[in-house]
Amino acid sequence: MSKKSEREWATKAAVAAGAAIGSAAVAAAVLYVKRSRDKTPPYVPPHPENAPETD
Repeated sequence: MSKKSEREWATKAAVAAGAAIGSAAVAAAVLYVKRSRDKTPPYVPPHPENAPETD
């Protein structure tokens, strides 16, 4: 094999590996955000009838 074809093969393999790692990272981030949103309760504003008395 010539050096040029070896470099082309290595470049293609590196690009494929980078794309796979990148897409896995994006998928993991989406799953993390979705799961953390499911755990947090929705915001409920405090009711004025339960507020402490102030002057």
